[in-house]
Amino acid sequence: MKAIVCTKYGSPDVLQLKEIEKPTPRDNEVLIRVYAALVTPADCAFRKGEPFISRFFSGLQKPKFVPGDEIAGEIEAVGKDVKLFKKGDQVFGSCGVTFGAHAEYKCLPEGEVLALKPANLSYGEAAAVCYAGLTALPFLRDKANIQKGQKILINGASGAIGTFAVQLAKYYGAEVTGVCSTQNVELVKSLGAEKVIDYTREDFTKTGQTYDIIFDVVAKSSFSRCKNSLNQNGIYLTTFPSPGVMLQMLWTSKFSWKKAIFEATGLRPSSKKAIDLIFLKELAESGKIKSVIDKHYPLEYIAEAHSYVEKGHKKGNVIITLDQ
Repeated sequence: MKAIVCTKYGSPDVLQLKEIEKPTPRDNEVLIRVYAALVTPADCAFRKGEPFISRFFSGLQKPKFVPGDEIAGEIEAVGKDVKLFKKGDQVFGSCGVTFGAHAEYKCLPEGEVLALKPANLSYGEAAAVCYAGLTALPFLRDKANIQKGQKILINGASGAIGTFAVQLAKYYGAEVTGVCSTQNVELVKSLGAEKVIDYTREDFTKTGQTYDIIFDVVAKSSFSRCKNSLNQNGIYLTTFPSPGVMLQMLWTSKFSWKKAIFEATGLRPSSKKAIDLIFLKELAESGKIKSVIDKHYPLEYIAEAHSYVEKGHKKGNVIITLDQ
């Protein structure tokens, strides 16, 4: 089968399209014919081996793995002990630390983060839910305990995680302010944001407005910059575990009413992520959330997809498509 193989850390050019052996499902596994996957900032980080902590999952000295986490496709075969799925089922899910989504086939245990694909979503749209939805949901619901009527600002509202964060915040009844560039203002408004700040024209930390939650999904700010924009007992959420953030988490947990919080959402137990995936599926099927897709790339153009994602200006998600 065709697959992307990464055998050294570096620029997008280290990604190679090769023929490798097609996997065979074990007794508790399903074999998925992959039709869509994603390229995310996390994929770029694992490819570069930066931050260094990522190498504990991909290899300390050099990587040797098929990259890619989020996956959508059709089950081609099932192991003899599989009860939840059957051949022909259209599914979506997450490969987790086993990676492997950037290939024509992938085996996953039936008890992992896997569910039937929302009937009203394309394969690419479904894969997008696995990444951004499973990231934004635990931040907002579990870490921030978002409540109806609260004011939330989402920095990076037009990106993959940001577009889902806006919609989920609206689902929970919050008043949403999005921050994005000029060209994405109308997109963020269309997702439900009551107010949108164009960061090329205005600094949200200097408007005098305060919020119950500030969710920085692009790691372009800091707790120090944002704390004056937080209400009493306000929460600053970030998706990037910088040393400064980790120190602020420790300090604010002991000495401040305002909190800085990071969560490694990808490392949560599969059982919890699987429950959340079903919840997100139901929201998607009822039309309460939708995936925003920027570009599609065929598998052989994976390096171009990485280069585009690394520029940091994508709208929503970048999809890798495989032949159906």
